[in-house]
Amino acid sequence: MTRIEMSAPEQSSGKRADACLTAMLTDEYPDEAARFTRSYVQKLIEEGHVFSGGKVIKKSDRLSGGETVTVELPDLETDDAFPEDIPLDIVYEDSDVLVVNKPKGMVVHPAPGNPSGTLVNALLWHCKGELSGINGTVRPGIVHRIDKDTSGLLVVAKNDNAHLKLSEQIAAHTVTRRYYAVVYGRLPDSSGIIDAAIGRSSKDRKKFAVTEKNSKNAVTEYSVLEEIGNFSFIELKLRTGRTHQIRVHMSSIGHPLAGDPVYGPQKVIRELNGQCLHAGCLGFIHPSTGEYMEFRADLPDYFTSFLNRLRRTQNG
Repeated sequence: MTRIEMSAPEQSSGKRADACLTAMLTDEYPDEAARFTRSYVQKLIEEGHVFSGGKVIKKSDRLSGGETVTVELPDLETDDAFPEDIPLDIVYEDSDVLVVNKPKGMVVHPAPGNPSGTLVNALLWHCKGELSGINGTVRPGIVHRIDKDTSGLLVVAKNDNAHLKLSEQIAAHTVTRRYYAVVYGRLPDSSGIIDAAIGRSSKDRKKFAVTEKNSKNAVTEYSVLEEIGNFSFIELKLRTGRTHQIRVHMSSIGHPLAGDPVYGPQKVIRELNGQCLHAGCLGFIHPSTGEYMEFRADLPDYFTSFLNRLRRTQNG
């Protein structure tokens, strides 16, 4: 059983709990959107797994917006993670935390359709089960996620105390997260800030969009490192950490990520096998020592190869 707490968006005021909770859960677990149907959420409520203010709520209850909703999610027994001997690029490790450089194409945790070959499967083998249990048996140790086709740094909690303290930093937006991307076009300014709320798309529940409806504030800073033909190589800093934030924000200003099959142009750059996005810098306060630690991961081969190809094309 996984117990999670979520803050109901202010836009939830006056709306039915089951409808709001369906949107909140699909936002929290985008890889499992198909699981959180309205009927599934109603069953959770009817079986007494959803609370607010310490009381079990009813599916017809109306939310006031801003309150904390606690949900007990039964673990998916068929998708319980199991150890697999998969090589990991470990940047740092001690008894509390592990920082790993995730390769492009690796899913972070098991989900319907991806029961094995994930980062969690590899972590269970490497750590011999010594991972925090706060997120249940399917996501042990997972404090935050990056998309399957995004490469780069993740911090993993090896015990519950470390998990709680890292989660507090993420919630307070004090974790340093810098990404590198190649986007279409040349941006009008060498640096800028995108401050635009993000919520689930009203047209496609698997996608997110810049919207004021049932959304959360999202802020992304960017700076241009290099302009190459009709593309730009940029650095991005997240002030918030919303699902698909960089991909949605850059697409919203007309500069989607190269290779992005969801938010990019219809004619996608298929040889990239997904968005050209790398989590290259990660910094946080160590949960036990109180020391600020920062880690970097070089651009992977797929990324540098694409950059070099663009440069060769530009230079004739």
